[in-house]
Amino acid sequence: QVQLVESGGGLVQAGGSLRLSCAASGRTFSTYAMAWFRQAPGKDREFVSRINWIGGTYYADSVKGRFTISRDNAKNTVYLQMNSLKPEDTAVYYCAAEHRSQVVYDRPTEYDYWGQGTQVTVSS
Repeated sequence: QVQLVESGGGLVQAGGSLRLSCAASGRTFSTYAMAWFRQAPGKDREFVSRINWIGGTYYADSVKGRFTISRDNAKNTVYLQMNSLKPEDTAVYYCAAEHRSQVVYDRPTEYDYWGQGTQVTVSS
């Protein structure tokens, strides 16, 4: 069982930066792949980024070059550094974890554990 708690969201102007954190419970954090998804009002939850247990990273095309995912296994925490933010990045951002052998990594249904979400609002 893994519990996830996000933090770091807020209101920022376009072009600004935020760093989201996701703190995980449990001793086996280092064996989980971690991901960030986001959901804007009236839209489906969409994949943002993923980091697997050996550090491989994946990004949605819409955030590539602007967002960076990282993890600190000693702190049981995954981060999402968001730079050059745009109004279209406005959404609730969710942290997710999975521990499966094979996944389609950009599908929310592939993830077993979710945080409660943190709001990111980018003003123009």
